Amino acid sequence: MLVLALDTTNRQGSCALAENSEVRLEWAGDAEQPQATRLPGDLRRVLEQSGHALADIDLFAVATGPGSFTGLRVGIATMQGLAFALNKPLIGVSAFDALARLAADPAASTGAVARTAVWIDAWRGEVYAALYEGQRLIEPPTVERPEVILKRLTGHVLFIGDAVDAQRSLIRTACGDAARLAQPTAPLLAGTMARMAYEVAQDGVHPSPDAIAPLYVRRPDAEIARDARATH
Repeated sequence: MLVLALDTTNRQGSCALAENSEVRLEWAGDAEQPQATRLPGDLRRVLEQSGHALADIDLFAVATGPGSFTGLRVGIATMQGLAFALNKPLIGVSAFDALARLAADPAASTGAVARTAVWIDAWRGEVYAALYEGQRLIEPPTVERPEVILKRLTGHVLFIGDAVDAQRSLIRTACGDAARLAQPTAPLLAGTMARMAYEVAQDGVHPSPDAIAPLYVRRPDAEIARDARATH
């Protein structure tokens, strides 16, 4: 089974092609280029360099969030269009779950930890956050200031995600030696998403492309502004 996966949760993002559970090629996007204009070329290069055509793809996977609202809309719409055109299933994968999966890899940390804090940049001085034990979610997604989240954390914790580097000093101050940082802190996600989507498909789940539900965590600014206007 060939799986084509796309992550647009951050400015760089990535795309990957996997054959069953083995990632054949993973491509990092150019953070200086708008995703809407570079995505077709990125996906085409992954296919060409892996020696496959779009018609060969059996399953599509896309990040459902959290992350940039614009990036999520572009990524989901792109993969929905491809999946609809080929009449193939599309599986949505949480960026939180993908990062927790990567953190469970022994290569991500030099020490065993009981829990993993997944932090994704939410801008405005906030982070999208979730807490895992292994790959099991134990605290649901939230968006808060990092110092508020750190007050709730106890014991040894592994931190992973693109918000970790910017908060490194704060994490060290709050957690001391109990904190471990994944290496790298912000890994590419598309390859892991492709493997996870393959596993879901192997369990007999083959959702239609229109079944995708974005994981925003924070409401889009347009909705907040609309509701504010409605109350005046």
